[in-house]
Amino acid sequence: MKTKITLLCFLLIFILQAQELPPIVKYSPAIYGAGNQTWMISQDDQNVMYFANNEGLLEYNGTNWELYPTPNETIMRSVKVIDNKIYTGCYMNFGYWVKQSNGKLKYTSLSDRIKNKILDDEQFWNILKYDHWILFQSLNRIYIYDTKTKNFRIISPKNGVVKSFSTQNSIYYQTLNEGVFEIERGKGKLISDNLVLKKNTIVNIFNTDEGLLIQTQLKGFYKLIGTTLTPFATDVDSQIKSGFVYSSQRLQNGGYALGMVSNGIFILSDNGKLNYHISQSKGLSNNTALSLFEDKDQNVWAGLDNGINCINLQTPVHSFTDDTGALGTVYASIVHNGILYVGTNQGLFCKKYQSNTDFQFINGTKGQVWSLFEYDNTLFCGHDSGTFLIEQTSARSIFSGSGTWKFESVPNKKNILLQGNYYGISVLEKSDNQWKFRNKIEGFNYSSRYFEIAPNQEVYVSHEYKGIFRFKPDHSFLKAKEFYAYPSPQKGKNASLTKFNNAVYYAFKGGIFKLNPVTKQFEKDKLLSSIFEKDEYTSGKLIVDQSNKIWLFSKNYIHYFSASKLSNQLKQNVIPIPSSLTNSMLGFENITQISKSTYLIGTTDGYYTLNIDDLSFKNYTVSISEISINKQNQTLKNVVLGSEGRFKSNENNITLNYTVPEYNKYINSEYQYLLEGFQNEWSEWSTKSSINFKNLSSGKYTFKVRAKYANTPLKNTAVYTFVVLKPWYLTNLACFIYLLILIVIGYFINKAYRNYYRKQEQKLIEENNLLLEIKELENEQQLMKLRNEQLSQDVDNKNRELAVSTMSLNSKNELLAFIKEDLKKTSQKDNKNIKSVIRTINDNITEEDSWKVFKEAFDNADKDFLKRIKQIHPLLTPNDLRLCAYLRLNLSSKEIAPLFNISVRSVEIKRYRLRKKMDLQHEIGLVEYILAV
Repeated sequence: MKTKITLLCFLLIFILQAQELPPIVKYSPAIYGAGNQTWMISQDDQNVMYFANNEGLLEYNGTNWELYPTPNETIMRSVKVIDNKIYTGCYMNFGYWVKQSNGKLKYTSLSDRIKNKILDDEQFWNILKYDHWILFQSLNRIYIYDTKTKNFRIISPKNGVVKSFSTQNSIYYQTLNEGVFEIERGKGKLISDNLVLKKNTIVNIFNTDEGLLIQTQLKGFYKLIGTTLTPFATDVDSQIKSGFVYSSQRLQNGGYALGMVSNGIFILSDNGKLNYHISQSKGLSNNTALSLFEDKDQNVWAGLDNGINCINLQTPVHSFTDDTGALGTVYASIVHNGILYVGTNQGLFCKKYQSNTDFQFINGTKGQVWSLFEYDNTLFCGHDSGTFLIEQTSARSIFSGSGTWKFESVPNKKNILLQGNYYGISVLEKSDNQWKFRNKIEGFNYSSRYFEIAPNQEVYVSHEYKGIFRFKPDHSFLKAKEFYAYPSPQKGKNASLTKFNNAVYYAFKGGIFKLNPVTKQFEKDKLLSSIFEKDEYTSGKLIVDQSNKIWLFSKNYIHYFSASKLSNQLKQNVIPIPSSLTNSMLGFENITQISKSTYLIGTTDGYYTLNIDDLSFKNYTVSISEISINKQNQTLKNVVLGSEGRFKSNENNITLNYTVPEYNKYINSEYQYLLEGFQNEWSEWSTKSSINFKNLSSGKYTFKVRAKYANTPLKNTAVYTFVVLKPWYLTNLACFIYLLILIVIGYFINKAYRNYYRKQEQKLIEENNLLLEIKELENEQQLMKLRNEQLSQDVDNKNRELAVSTMSLNSKNELLAFIKEDLKKTSQKDNKNIKSVIRTINDNITEEDSWKVFKEAFDNADKDFLKRIKQIHPLLTPNDLRLCAYLRLNLSSKEIAPLFNISVRSVEIKRYRLRKKMDLQHEIGLVEYILAV
């Protein structure tokens, strides 16, 4: 008994609510920047959404949120878009908002006209439209505003107004303890005082072919036909009675959405059958739905107690989210014998296909499931623990020697399967109608997560860290031979290998390569590789489905290629679902065809299903939602959208916001822009919905933006033209003033030049005259120079003559002295006549006579030299002056000695004494000094 109880508890842990739900887009208060609670929702003709929020009026265009605070800083309770105005109601105030030319909303109060009639503490919870009347409902009264006459009429029931409702042709309201009333001719008319309607709060009233369908908070639905009230049964009556319906909305398909206080949202069909129950445990942000609204795309918006959610009811994508963590990350899935199996990191789960039954855990499969493979009506499970055979809800292990990645059939060997294991490849064989493990292929021990068998039975294996291998097993698949390791393509992260159209493909970051069966080398496939261009690579996982489509995954898209019916070319199809939204495990993406057009894609927290035949969407339009400009480092300023912009030269920073007002969770709009006058080519496609241009030069620009949704280009292109004006100093007026200034400056410059050249001419004449005078002076100087040169030459000649005469005198004295000496030698022998001759000679070589002759000649050649030298050196003797004269003639000591009739040594002594008398410094030469005097 204890064992049974334990097993029952174990099974209960792994039973999961398995309803596949439409995607839910969640907007938290931190995202939209306002209060937690939203009380009413509406939408305008451009698909822009408006929300009555605690903090004010919220506007959302699919890209940006904008909050407009209530006029009196109170909670905004109601909002309704009617024509081109957004009517709102709050505490003791109601009115409308109108979009200005700059895209912003401006409020006009209507209640201020009847301010004295507004009750104290009155709040306006609902706004209705009927013909040209607008009704504002508080809990006390209903104010009817005539948009033609601008007048008000007030309905003031005795017991107040619980809530008001509008149908196709009527306006109703409920008064507690009185019943349901219809407004006719501006007054309330009782249509039913049934006890149920008197005692139970009515949430909504819907029109039917038979009468009215009334929904209450606790008692469910009732049909009112004439005066007869009968219950209308639904699948959720028990949940309504135990819960509390706060809001409801009739859907375009005839169904109903019910918002509960504590149990999320119920989506019912038109006959009351439950389609979805969406709660916080199944993806909703909060279990309290204060308001519901269906937009034009049949998305259901829920204003919750904490946030805003958008439920994509009409979408080809439905998701199963496991918020409990019991299911885990889905790695494999398959539909076999009417049962949907999903393999996760927690084990193998199953449920009846296309049912809302719960997932059931299959005993014995706890742990990581890698693959599910159907062959010969048998389901194989590749598991971390080995290989299992799955039969209905049970599993039987047939191999546990290693973890099993995948399975492949062998051409022409129906009873053999190859399985890729953690340590090589092994063989499963069917014998006696039972599949059993036969053997491991010897000689190949690498992990074989990806492997394929070519028609010639060669095996190709992709190893993430070692690259690609090829080997050929022997005929019995016992041993591997002809082993070959490919040097290229290179190994790569999240690489994979698969077989498509009987060809082996290998994919990694560098591209997708196809095996050439002749050369047995891998060659790059340009078509398939193109999806990884522009940094789109996330995973090289390749998957081939039952319809012979090959699936690939990139950063922003899911791609699949199918064979063209008219050619051998592959046809590319793109599904714009980014990997960031699907929570896929990179490198472990998995997609399984579970019906003709429906595919199941595993995620980290469950899975989602995709119907590729329903991938058609409404043709939206792209529009420019906001334009703002600013000066450098200053705040932004909004500008008019509808007309051509004209901006000052220093307001040349422009920001443009654009949007496609769609609200699908998995499909993102992509944009491409061109600024004519600034760039020549369109930008790359991007999901970014704004662009900023800085420091634009003056000129005319045309901004264009186009979009594509679900990879389909939208028909329209939004255009905005603007002009950045020239700075004031480059305007036409400034240029005209510059021209005038240039003319005036030119005139004065011309006048100045004329005066200048006139002066230059006069100056030139004067200079020419002066040059003539200078020329004459130069001629005179030349004559004087010639005279001086002549005089100098004369002086030189006289000096030469003086030197020659001095030398001649010196030679004569030397000759006489020589003769005298000879005579002296013979005087002892000869007579007195010889003595007489000697005396005569002595008389002719007297120094005094020589000096006198020399002095006269020297004074003629160099006037006043002796006087000058005497004035400078008064202590000089006549002999000193004589020596100075000889030195001035540049005579050497040897030449001077005969003139003094002394030896050369004596001349040197005389020169030394002369230096002392002149007090000459050592570095000054005596001759140089005398020549310089």
